[in-house]
Amino acid sequence: MSELLYSVENTTALIKINRPTVFNALNRESKLALIELIKRANADSAVKTIILTAEGKAFCSGQDLNDRTVQSKDQRVDLGHTLETEWNPLVQALRTSEKIVVGAINGVCAGAGVSVAMACDLIVAHAQVKFVSGFSKIGLIPDAGSNHVFVRALGRARAMEFFLFNQPLMAEQMHMAGLINAIDENPVAWASKKTAEINAMAPIAVKLIKKNLNFACDHSFSDVLKEEIGAQRTCGNSDDYQEGLKAFFDKRPAQFKGK
Repeated sequence: MSELLYSVENTTALIKINRPTVFNALNRESKLALIELIKRANADSAVKTIILTAEGKAFCSGQDLNDRTVQSKDQRVDLGHTLETEWNPLVQALRTSEKIVVGAINGVCAGAGVSVAMACDLIVAHAQVKFVSGFSKIGLIPDAGSNHVFVRALGRARAMEFFLFNQPLMAEQMHMAGLINAIDENPVAWASKKTAEINAMAPIAVKLIKKNLNFACDHSFSDVLKEEIGAQRTCGNSDDYQEGLKAFFDKRPAQFKGK
């Protein structure tokens, strides 16, 4: 059985984590394979968007604790190395993907699995989905970027409570906090609808919208103003912009080519 499923339909790549017997916890091999699938989708000119979801009752329960890279009976292991070589490259692959990644969160999301979900560009979850940290229960800290995400969305006090006491945040609470975009009984169907809309947009503009928003998360207002100048110059010099203008005046849908 393949631990990751990959298919392309209507210019959208669908990636499914397929380790349901361990609630889609990821070991070293599955993390690295997932990174390669994200790269594969980005390198494929026939793919415009990516949906990330999972099989079974969970989206991702974080680290597979049976993995030899995180536990050993004979000696202590370097979890910092695991972050540097596995989890951080995975969340960075999602964050830096030039193609929009929609996370369709089908079930429980825990540990570093929360970080994987939060690294997607648009996020939809089933109403019954729980997001839980779990790190403090085993003497660890939240990682893979979750500190950055949650303190900005919840504030320091509520983020502290979430990470210390491991009380789950339900999908509705995540939505109210602005951490996810939508709640839907069929997350993949919602994601497919949104990717279809994105696939009809100008690819250069979509790529630069994502790039500029990522930049804005960590830079000053004046730096963002400067970054926007170059991005808008690129869009303004594109064939897609000329097509967009013509379609506007012709009162018809634009046919963007990504040029």
